[in-house]
Amino acid sequence: MTYPRKKEATPLGEAFQDLLKTYKLDEAYQENVLLASWPKLMGKTIADRTGNCYIKDKKLFVKITSGPLKKELQLNKSKVMALIETEVGKGIVVEIVFL
Repeated sequence: MTYPRKKEATPLGEAFQDLLKTYKLDEAYQENVLLASWPKLMGKTIADRTGNCYIKDKKLFVKITSGPLKKELQLNKSKVMALIETEVGKGIVVEIVFL
């Protein structure tokens, strides 16, 4: 299967996005961007108290090692979702589960 070539040069970022879309890897890439940026999104204090993070079936599972912090994050799920959507866009994660 061949794909038509573009006649003009494209910026590297655009070419990379086209590659991800062609091979249907754009969602997996965004998931990995989210997991890698968790410490930056949540800050050092929360990141230090976060164990394992993974995404399964559009749900973000986050292991929290502090009970009070876990409760606080559960009460502020909508704010955490807003941060995530700002970072990686809507639809990558539809729910957050704090473990």
